[in-house]
Amino acid sequence: MDHSLYVAMSGAKQTMLAQAINANNLANLSTVGFRAELASFQSSNVEGVGLPTRVNSVVGSDGSDFSAGGLNYTGRELDFAINGDGWIVVQGADGEEAYTRAGDMRVDNLGQLTTGGGLPVLGDGGPIAIPPFEKLEIGKDGTVSVRAIGQAANALQIVDRVKLVNPPVEELVKGRDGLFRLANGDIAPPDANVSLIAGALESSNVNAVDTLLNTITLAREFEFHIKVMETAQQNDSTTTQLLRIS
Repeated sequence: MDHSLYVAMSGAKQTMLAQAINANNLANLSTVGFRAELASFQSSNVEGVGLPTRVNSVVGSDGSDFSAGGLNYTGRELDFAINGDGWIVVQGADGEEAYTRAGDMRVDNLGQLTTGGGLPVLGDGGPIAIPPFEKLEIGKDGTVSVRAIGQAANALQIVDRVKLVNPPVEELVKGRDGLFRLANGDIAPPDANVSLIAGALESSNVNAVDTLLNTITLAREFEFHIKVMETAQQNDSTTTQLLRIS
């Protein structure tokens, strides 16, 4: 009884962790540039005194799904999608460089170019500051140009350039903030081959149907573990009654 109860208990706990990852993917179904998290169940021997008769079912992280999401053409001047591989460099809440595929840019009240989530977009010299302007343009190569107030229509001035990088995806890890960073803590160098598609946003790469089916499957697995624990409890009660009779 003890063995079955232990295995069922650990299995239920790990199923809840897997369900949390799955639910997070589902919640970000409409998040711009989101990359789905991957998880799988693995067998792990329980170390301790006695014979190695117990095996835990442990949820292992398989990183993120780096496949591209679909493109939604918005026509908005400050909406951009990465053309192929690559990342937009932003400043995370910790002040360090981080990478995202979310190209829904805007200019905040302080004149900084930010993402839709309010993260400063980095250029060649740090966060990109935009002076007062009548028109703002961002080229395919990330070049930021403005037409100052009162200037002629063709008087565009280059302000900065959005930093675009393309590190190997196997070296990237996702943080709790949803941003990616190099696993070794280094900073990726700019890559001139990365380009932007204007007037478009990359959607999340989460497959809604697969994620919903996975939710149902995990819920059934959790119920199975609970039933095993209930059966173990019933067996324990029956055994106790038999011992009292004897």
